[in-house]
Amino acid sequence: ARFTDPAQRECLGYRYLRDWHQRENNRGIETALLRDNLAARGYTPAQIGSALQKLESAADSTGITLYAANLRTYQLLRYGVPVQTAAGQAHETVHLIDWTNPEANDFALAEEVTLKGGYQRRPDIVLYINGLAMAVVELKRSSVE
Repeated sequence: ARFTDPAQRECLGYRYLRDWHQRENNRGIETALLRDNLAARGYTPAQIGSALQKLESAADSTGITLYAANLRTYQLLRYGVPVQTAAGQAHETVHLIDWTNPEANDFALAEEVTLKGGYQRRPDIVLYINGLAMAVVELKRSSVE
């Protein structure tokens, strides 16, 4: 409730995305959510498409270490994605997260997000910023030893 319930005095204002355990194709990069946020912040479809392609490529750890993929992804998250939408045009930067105006970002959470890959896992809560998974929360009962 502290994350999503505006009636709570110290609510963090996250949007509740529901229980996603039966939702297909859950990913660490939820492109529809990211597209919507970038469009709302004024980026063109061409800029968004180019930025998403570069982000997906950076996050892919095929053939490189996980550390290298994480570093590439971090740099895009922190400093933005340089995109060029037409030959001869200057590069522009698409900021996946608006660090200057945090209220322009979409903070959301989903429960029981089933992720499939090499093996299936289901974290209790995933926190998203603009459709990008930023944190995983595993809940445990205090009565369980």
